[in-house]
Amino acid sequence: MPDPISGLAAATAGSALVGASASRSAANTQANAAQAGIDAQERMFERQVQLQEPWRKAGEEALNKLIPLSSNYTPFGMSQFQTDPGYAFRLSEGMKALDRTAAQRGGLLSGATLKGAQRYGQDLASQEYQNAFNRYQIERNAQLNPLQSLAGVGQSATNTLTGAAGQMGQNLAAGYGNIGQARASGYVGGANALTSALGTGANFYQNQQYINRLPIPGGGSPYGSMASNASPSLGYDWGP
Repeated sequence: MPDPISGLAAATAGSALVGASASRSAANTQANAAQAGIDAQERMFERQVQLQEPWRKAGEEALNKLIPLSSNYTPFGMSQFQTDPGYAFRLSEGMKALDRTAAQRGGLLSGATLKGAQRYGQDLASQEYQNAFNRYQIERNAQLNPLQSLAGVGQSATNTLTGAAGQMGQNLAAGYGNIGQARASGYVGGANALTSALGTGANFYQNQQYINRLPIPGGGSPYGSMASNASPSLGYDWGP
């Protein structure tokens, strides 16, 4: 008849292999799920970069124009005042009016005409200096404000990507940690299954050695009459 020890050993070994394989399969499933999550997060981050890139690029270009405008600022002075279009226009038109008036009176080159022109120029300069300064600042702001706005948009896009990159780093670290834990649990589970099987086999072997040393009524092999009188519920029936 078949050797019960060999049969139990084979069953124990088979159970251990099945348990180890199941543990590794479950661990691989968890690791694959974690890797799929990592891949999805990487795709989403790359998409974020694509969506933010035009704004970031616009901000970078605006900043490259803004820096020289800010660092090469020329304070408002007489040269700017004298070249101010509004002042030049009003001065020119006022002088033409004085000339026409003087010509009509026959005193184009008279002293009164010259004094009037001088007084007009001084009064106009006094009145128009602040206006010219304001126009100078308005024109400068008209150049700077759009660039500053675009630079701010670029900075916001950069901040968004910086935050997304930091979160991505944390998520990847957690994801790879989960993969490592899953694989480690698979190794541990497989080792535990094999260890348990070895322990079961060792215990059975020790018990069998103990049983083999017991006296058998009537002599003979312990796998002879004893095996034939085995009770399904209590093991061996030693008989009367």
